[in-house]
Amino acid sequence: MTHLMMSSTLSAYKISILSIALFAFSQTGCDVSQLNNPYPKADVENSVLYSSFAERPKHLDPAVAYSSDEYGFIGQIYEPPLQYHYLKRPYQLQPLTANTMPVVRFLDQKGQPLPTTAPESAIAYSEYIIDIKPGIRYQPHPAFTQNAQGQFVYHQLTQTQLAGINTLSDFAEQQSRELTAEDYVYQIKRLAYPKIQSPIAELMAGYIDGFSEFAQSSAKLPITELKNQPMRGVEAINAHQYKIRIKGQYPQFQFWLAMPFFAPMPWEADAFYAQTELKNKNISLDWFPVGTGPYWLEENNPNRRMVLAKNPHYHADFYPTDGDEGDRQKGWLADAGKPLPLVERVVYTLEKETIPYWAKFLQGYYDASGIASDSFDQAVQFSGSGDPQLTPLMQEKQIQLQTSVSASLFYLGFNMLDNVVGSDSERARKLRQAISIAVDYEEFIAIFANGRGVAAQGALPPGIFGYQEGEVGINSVVYDWQKDHPQRKTIEQAKQLLAEAGYKNGIDPKTGEALLLYFDTTAVGTDDRALMNWYRKQFEKLGIQLVIRGTDYNRFQEKMRTGAAQLFVWGWNADYPDPENFFFLLYGPNSKLKQGGENAGNYANPQFDRLFEQMRNMPNGAERQKIIDQMQNIVRQDAPWLFGYYPKDFALFHSWYHNLKPARMIVNRLKYSRIDSQDREQKRQQWNQAQFWPVIVIGLVLAGLVWPVIRAYRRRQQETQND
Repeated sequence: MTHLMMSSTLSAYKISILSIALFAFSQTGCDVSQLNNPYPKADVENSVLYSSFAERPKHLDPAVAYSSDEYGFIGQIYEPPLQYHYLKRPYQLQPLTANTMPVVRFLDQKGQPLPTTAPESAIAYSEYIIDIKPGIRYQPHPAFTQNAQGQFVYHQLTQTQLAGINTLSDFAEQQSRELTAEDYVYQIKRLAYPKIQSPIAELMAGYIDGFSEFAQSSAKLPITELKNQPMRGVEAINAHQYKIRIKGQYPQFQFWLAMPFFAPMPWEADAFYAQTELKNKNISLDWFPVGTGPYWLEENNPNRRMVLAKNPHYHADFYPTDGDEGDRQKGWLADAGKPLPLVERVVYTLEKETIPYWAKFLQGYYDASGIASDSFDQAVQFSGSGDPQLTPLMQEKQIQLQTSVSASLFYLGFNMLDNVVGSDSERARKLRQAISIAVDYEEFIAIFANGRGVAAQGALPPGIFGYQEGEVGINSVVYDWQKDHPQRKTIEQAKQLLAEAGYKNGIDPKTGEALLLYFDTTAVGTDDRALMNWYRKQFEKLGIQLVIRGTDYNRFQEKMRTGAAQLFVWGWNADYPDPENFFFLLYGPNSKLKQGGENAGNYANPQFDRLFEQMRNMPNGAERQKIIDQMQNIVRQDAPWLFGYYPKDFALFHSWYHNLKPARMIVNRLKYSRIDSQDREQKRQQWNQAQFWPVIVIGLVLAGLVWPVIRAYRRRQQETQND
C-alpha cells in the first residue's frame, strides 16, 4: 500500500511539473500581458489620469488650505471668480465664473466716486464690482437636498438616518443648486470668522473694509449664523453681482480673486457639516469639499486612494483658442475650443516611497513624474554645455522632459538688527558683500539640487514683471559679465572687501581670532550634515568660522520672531505674479520683529521703502520697470540677502499626456490635461509583457532532476517484485 501511494505521488509530481511547463509554453502564444496592472480593466476604455499622493491633504476647506498638495485638489473643485489664462505668459488674469473682469471704482472718505485719474492720496476706498455668470451649478451634495416642502432633508439628522451613514456617498439623495453672488460674500465672512483660522485673515483685515469688525462681532457666534451677519465692505447687490470695498488702492487684490480663498462657499455646506455626529464620522469639509469646479472628490480613502470625477453639472468652459508664439507648434493649441475638462477621472494612489512610484511610472502606470535624487541619473544627463537631456532609456520610451524656472526664491538672509552682520554701516555692508561672493550657489545647485536651479541675481525670479535677462539684470556686486554670461567674482575680490570691512583674512580685531558667525537652521538630520559642512567650507574661504545652531522648527520660528537668529535660510513662493509679492519681503514696515510681517531679516532702507510705496500700485510699464531696477540695485548693494537661487522644476511625462505647458501659478490646470488612452494601453502592453520562459526553464530543469530519481525508484520496485 505504501509503495503504491508513493509511486502515485511521484507520478502525479511528474505530471504536474510537465503540466506547468506545457501550460506556460502554451501561454507564450496568447495575448497575456500586464499581469502587474494595478487598475481595473474598465479603465482602459475611459479617459483617466493617474497620479499619486504621499499623505492625505490636511485641509480641503478653501478658507484654510494654503499648501501645494492641498491646492492640487481644491484647485480642481472650487472656482474663484477669476483665473489665469492657461497659455499666455506673463500670466494674465481672465474671468472664470465672472462674466467680465471686475469693475473697479475709486471712492473718497465720504464714499463719493472719484475719477480714475485721482491721486492715490485722495483714494480712501477701491470698490470691486463682480458679475457672476448665471446658470453655474454646484456638484451634487446632500447639503442641498430638500423635500417637496422645501425643507432640508439632512441638516438635522436623526439617529435613524445616521445609522447607515459612514461616508458622504451613503446619503441616498444628493441635489444641486445654482451658484449665487451671496456664496462669494459668505466665503469672505468665513475668512474673517476667527474659529476657522484662515491663514490670510490678518492680511485681509488690513485691506477689506469691515473685515476686522466682523471678526470681532462673530467670534462667539456658531458658524450657522454667519450668513445673517452683515460685513460692511462686502455685499451681494443681486443674485449674480457682489461688491468688495478695499481700503485705499491695492491693485494686487485682483490676483487674490484668482485664489481658492475667494472661491464661493454655500452656507448649506457649513450647516450640514456643523452636525457633531458627522464630525465624529470624519464627514467634514476638510474631507468632502463642495464646489462648482470641473471635478468633485468622488472618493477620499487616505489609506488607499483619492479620486476626482467630472462634475456632472459643470458649466460651459473651453480650452483657450490663443496663446503665446510657438504654442501651436508645441501642440498646446491642438485642443483649442474643446469643452473642458478633457479627462473624465483623476485617480490618486497612495505612494509613500519614491522608488515604487518611479518603477510604476516607467511601466506606464503613472502618467507623469517628478525626479527624485535617487533616480535622477537614470532619467537625466547633462551635455557638455550643461543642458539637461534625457537618458537613452527615457528616449526609448518616448518620455518627455519639461523644465521651467519656478516663481520662487531661496535665499540666505542676514538679521539686519544684528551688531555684526546687520546695520547700514559700510563695515557691515562690505562684510555681507564679501560673503555674497564667497558662497558659491552655482556649486550648491550642482551638488545639492542636481542642477535644478538658476543662481539668483536679485529679488525677482523669471516670469515676474521687472525681472531682467542678460547683462542688464546681473548683480554687479557679485558677478561680472563675461562671454555672454554672468561670472562670479573671485575669492580674492571677496577677501579685499572683507579686509575693507576690517576683517583681514577673516580675523575679528576684537578677539584676534577667526570671526565667528552663527547659522540658525532646522536641518539637523543625518542627511543634512553634508549640506552644513558645505556652508562651513564656503565661509572658511574667507577665514570665517561658521557655527551651526540646529534646532526644531518651533524654536527656529521663535528665534525669527524675536530677532535672535543671525544668519538663516528662507524661501518664498509667489502668491501672485507681481513684483510687489517679492519686494514686500524687504519692505521696512513688514519687519518680522517689529510688525510680525514677512520681512524675516528686518531690513530697512528709507530709499527702498519710498520706491516700494511708489511702485506697488503702478501699472506694468516702462516707468514701473525703471523704479524696479532702482530697487534691485539698492538691495544688491545693501546685500541683506545672499540671493541664492531660483528652483528649476524638472518633470517627466509620457507621450500620451498632452497640454502640459509649465504653469506653476495655475492651480486649476487639470481640466486642460488630455490623455490618449489608446497610445497608453499600447505602450503598457509593450512594456509589461508577461515572460513565461523562466517558468518553462525551471520546469524542465526540475523535470530533469526528478526523472532519474523516478526511474531509479521504479527499477527498484521491479527488482523487488521479481524477487
